Amino acid sequence: MNTNKDSILTKSRNTIRPIYNISPFTLLDFPDFAACILWFAGCNMRCGYCYNPEIVEGKGRVSYEEALSFLDKRKNLLDGVVLSGGECTLHQGLPWLASQIKRKGMKVKIDTNGSRPSVLENLIAERLVDYLALDFKSLPENFQSVTKSKFFAAFEESLELLVYSKVPFEVRTTIHSHLFTPKDITEMVKFLEASGYQGNYYLQHFVGNTRTLEELPPSELRKIERDYSVPGIKVIWRK
Repeated sequence: MNTNKDSILTKSRNTIRPIYNISPFTLLDFPDFAACILWFAGCNMRCGYCYNPEIVEGKGRVSYEEALSFLDKRKNLLDGVVLSGGECTLHQGLPWLASQIKRKGMKVKIDTNGSRPSVLENLIAERLVDYLALDFKSLPENFQSVTKSKFFAAFEESLELLVYSKVPFEVRTTIHSHLFTPKDITEMVKFLEASGYQGNYYLQHFVGNTRTLEELPPSELRKIERDYSVPGIKVIWRK
């Protein structure tokens, strides 16, 4: 047994603070389960409509061990834990944290932009995730302008991985009428259909009453809100 290595890892988990903050309770973010949310600091995308700029641009304040201590105190109140952000898959200790959560008898949900398919593959292979929410930011022609990144191929790989896995997941897109037209949404549904996705596709209204990464004009939802469902994919507007 390499006790020196174990000691270093334990010290690292106590000193590194990857989590920005914790939402202690939610009935909305993990379907059918009472959960808390661990918000991981940092992100590899810079979507202008992002309403968590302090998390995306900020530094973590909570260590893994502190988060696990919080979960111990909520053991009889929570069914699951949402690992969100920011982008939680950027953090090296995520699989270890997920394994510790599972050992406590809690379920794990991952919120991700799909930019780290290898991390998702590992989590699925190790049975460390029970549900995922995959953000579909845009089609490839607008992906860089929306996200300020070049991760569309990685997102596509993550989508393919999830389609052929047995892990329940949903796809979701934040919609701002300045960034998306009805034709864009129709084409995104077609893309999901061609990728083999079947299930719910959630369109989330941009809400402009909080600070975002960019100052955007008001979103005129009446121009774009309609039913885009096709056989096999139910499109649901989240208010």
